[in-house]
Amino acid sequence: MDLYPLEEFKPPEVLPPTEDGKVLAPPQLTVAYLCGDCGAEVRLKPKDVIQCRECGYRILYKKRTPKIVQYEAR
Repeated sequence: MDLYPLEEFKPPEVLPPTEDGKVLAPPQLTVAYLCGDCGAEVRLKPKDVIQCRECGYRILYKKRTPKIVQYEAR
């Protein structure tokens, strides 16, 4: 019994090189937050410091998703 079969291996996604031969990095995922003090919108990447860039406040609130979410309750 093989624990890691090769058939299930999927290489990481790499973007094809551009016309001049440069390889582009995949786009960085950012999430929008609102500062709890000044209300500024702050976009953060996964390893960024959780702090407002305008006032330095360290409490940020995640913005709501723009799509409509509806749950059925009983």
